[in-house]
Amino acid sequence: MRITKRIGRGRFATAIALTAVATLALAGCARDTGAGGGEAQSGECERVAPPEVAAADAQPAPATPNADASGLRVALAYDIGGRGDASFNDAAAAGLDRTVEELGLPRENTREATAQQGESEDAGTNRLRQLASEGFNPVIAVGFAYAAGVGTVAEEFPDTQFAIVDDDTVDLPNVTPLVFAEEQGSFLVGAAAALKTETCQVGFIGGVDNPLIQKFEAGYTEGAEAVAPGITVNSAYISPAGDFSGFNDATRATEIASGQYDGGTDISFAAAGQSNQGVFAAANTAGQRAIGVDSDQYESPQLTEVRDVIMTSMIKRVDVAVFDYVNAVAGGTVDQLPERFDLANDGVGFSTSGGFVDDIAEDLEAYKAAIIAGEIQVSATR
Repeated sequence: MRITKRIGRGRFATAIALTAVATLALAGCARDTGAGGGEAQSGECERVAPPEVAAADAQPAPATPNADASGLRVALAYDIGGRGDASFNDAAAAGLDRTVEELGLPRENTREATAQQGESEDAGTNRLRQLASEGFNPVIAVGFAYAAGVGTVAEEFPDTQFAIVDDDTVDLPNVTPLVFAEEQGSFLVGAAAALKTETCQVGFIGGVDNPLIQKFEAGYTEGAEAVAPGITVNSAYISPAGDFSGFNDATRATEIASGQYDGGTDISFAAAGQSNQGVFAAANTAGQRAIGVDSDQYESPQLTEVRDVIMTSMIKRVDVAVFDYVNAVAGGTVDQLPERFDLANDGVGFSTSGGFVDDIAEDLEAYKAAIIAGEIQVSATR
């Protein structure tokens, strides 16, 4: 069953339609969540207008003043790919760079370490332990794969502050979760896809079929269906739950994306880490478009050759979370950080680089305002 939201000017009506879930011959965990049964479609989708929200109801949260971080020693433990992945880790690196530029954190007081493909859980734990033992405080773990390690090492070093991106399962007084409303930003790029599609068929490609990446799919599908209730959303995952190779398998991503484009999809949203590069390559070959994730991937130096297929990116502001966390540690205000980073505090959003969504920016901002105001509640589950 899927819920379709028909959004009119100033009011909502909800229609519930039963739909068959078709299995795509793209991957073992592929599926079609749209109304078109996965068949190629042509022509314009029937689209509905975004809601109108009073400006006073959609005000973002006020910014926190900058503190002095010159006395801190800050370490980042990256996930696979590290700085230079043009995605998730690069966003964290940008947050660290900003602390150096704006908070007075000396560059020599920073340390960066990176996970390796196929390493054991103990390797991640030892990486965190080494950073803490060298006196870095705070230590920021970039990615949920570090959850067990953070839990272990934070108990061993109770006077060291730790933060972990994308995980809130470690319940210790010296551990701060940095989690996001990925579904909210994904709703906006789903709306963008529905406003731009010429086939009324769009795609989603996730790196790993787990609850975190399912949030991207859920929001994207809901945003697309809010704009065009009859749209088809073809969804696929590169690897199943527990197999993290999907975040670093550009070849498989190209295969899946090529299948989607051959089947009639003309825009596909990739939430797959470094594998996104394979989706962009497929879009470039097919003469179609794609949507990036985490960073503004149009601006990534590593993606210059395919940048013109990236019509927008769902920006997950890991840079904001890293910066705000270090700022809070420096100012002694960690307890005032938001429970999650969302549209209201600039934790997620969409990019406009390249000008490909300039003509629909007003509609996207209207949806953003409605989400901030609470008039649209975006589901985090598919």
